[in-house]
Parts: sequence; C-alpha cells; structure tokens
Amino acid sequence: MTKKKLMKLRQEKERQALLEEIETTKRAHATALANLENITDPDLIDCYIYELNAVQVRYKFLLRLAKEHNLTNLPSSLFLPHTQA
Repeated sequence: MTKKKLMKLRQEKERQALLEEIETTKRAHATALANLENITDPDLIDCYIYELNAVQVRYKFLLRLAKEHNLTNLPSSLFLPHTQA
C-alpha cells in the first residue's frame, strides 16, 4: 500500500473511533440523566449531577476534537437533544 492510502486508512480508523466515542458518551449522558430523574436520595442526586456534568464536559471535548480534525457533517444522531442546532 502507498503512504497516501495508509494515511487515509489511518484517518478513517481515527474518525470511526472518535464517532464511536461520541456515541458512547451520548449514551452515558442519557443514562446519567435518567438516573438523575428517577432518584430521590440526596447523596445519589449529587452523585448523578456530578456524573452528568462530567459526561457533558467529555462530550464537548469530543465535539471540539472532531472539529479540530475537520470532521464535518456528523450524523445528527450524535448530538445531544439540547445541543442540536
């Protein structure tokens, strides 16, 4: 394989890995949000608030990383409901 083909293949693998990580983070967000909405114990409420905040920070980081790598036209399914434009 040529260097150009290898580089393109590597970039595609990195793109797929990043998209998968964004999808995993989106699912973690949905889980943390559902847990927060269904819990009544004050200690666990704090726990899920921290978890939700952490997932949101990670999600923003991954979107910024996607932008830095010029990954445009991301599938709309990867956006959180409140961040979709």
